[in-house]
Amino acid sequence: MDWRDTGILLSTRKHGETSAIIEVFTPDHGRHAGVVRGGTSRKLAPSLQPGAQLDVSWRARLEDHIGAFTVEPQRSRAAHAMGDRLSLAGLNAVVGLLAFALPEREPHPDLYTRTEALLDLLGQSDIWPLGYLRWELALLEDMGFGLDLSCCAVTGATEGLEFVSPRSGRAVSAAGAGAWKERLLPLPPCMLGQGDAPDNEILQALRTTGHFLEHHLAPQLRGRPIPAARGQFLDRLARRA
Repeated sequence: MDWRDTGILLSTRKHGETSAIIEVFTPDHGRHAGVVRGGTSRKLAPSLQPGAQLDVSWRARLEDHIGAFTVEPQRSRAAHAMGDRLSLAGLNAVVGLLAFALPEREPHPDLYTRTEALLDLLGQSDIWPLGYLRWELALLEDMGFGLDLSCCAVTGATEGLEFVSPRSGRAVSAAGAGAWKERLLPLPPCMLGQGDAPDNEILQALRTTGHFLEHHLAPQLRGRPIPAARGQFLDRLARRA
């Protein structure tokens, strides 16, 4: 069993004396793990940093074996992230959520394309938080928990949308909220592609998407907690705001 693909490195951990087990997110083979011989060596270790773009070849005797990777670095994103604490926190949030949410070996090509595009924006801290918000919405969509922000769930109106139902993920207008207003989640303009998307609005939006990550997606993953890296990114963004 063997294949070749490109991939984004999600994680690496030491295996034995000189090897490493890595997880990569690839367009055609999804989240996939394998052993890299010599992965802790001076030659390879600097290239095996989260977010790195790799050319990977995987081989195993049987399909259900962990198998072994041969890797060739394509580009590193560490330099862009290391120079900016917000970018580094964002990178860690992205790879942490992918490792948390993606089923093993299940392709998600659209999400992969969005992820690669987002990581290539690292270092552009003026636009990165909005890009991250849109990516997180895409992650929920790909995992089966997408939000429907097209019209009000109560009145059908497409204007005056200000809230999101915490149960259905559908938009609700100010007129349709009624007495339930206090129980609804905020729907800031940046979630609708409107306005200038200042940091405080993006934070508000990420608290809304965070509800669906924690209360809808996580219970389907045996209740595992949301990666701490996401909260650290929100904290870093809040300091900037």
